[in-house]
Amino acid sequence: VKLLAKKTVARETMEFIFEKPKGFNFLPGQHLEWLEINPAERDAEGENRTFTISSAPFEKNLAFTTRMRDTAYKRVLKSMVIGSQIQISGLEGDFTLPISSAPIVMLAGGIGITPFRSMLVQRAHDTTNQEIYLFYSNHKPEDAAFLDELANPAKKHSWLHLFPIFTNKSG
Repeated sequence: VKLLAKKTVARETMEFIFEKPKGFNFLPGQHLEWLEINPAERDAEGENRTFTISSAPFEKNLAFTTRMRDTAYKRVLKSMVIGSQIQISGLEGDFTLPISSAPIVMLAGGIGITPFRSMLVQRAHDTTNQEIYLFYSNHKPEDAAFLDELANPAKKHSWLHLFPIFTNKSG
């Protein structure tokens, strides 16, 4: 898949947006293996990583979001030129939203928000009325990926209740 864009979505956190292959279907919450093709740098951890798909199935593109730690994989990823390609495989995962009318409570911390972002954006698109309570914990507001984006559906949709939690004692 071709890299279309990359952007910072929180402190030390980037979203990588790729062209979605025609006919590619997935469920919100699933993950893929992302393989760098001929990376300029390698380390013992290898050229592939598994990341949750942070985009929603209805969205035009395919994205994942990650904290930018100092590893060869992430240095290569960060320096990728728009138009570069990465190989995807191994669509897996059953951490998906159940079809139910019962309220759902979601607990997310840090970058663990990515499957929930996919689920909530898809649910907002599908116009559900199922009550969802998201408790999203981060050290500081600037560490919270997608916080503003998730707050908007919470304002528009009475079914979504967002509870951001910040653990930094000085803030």
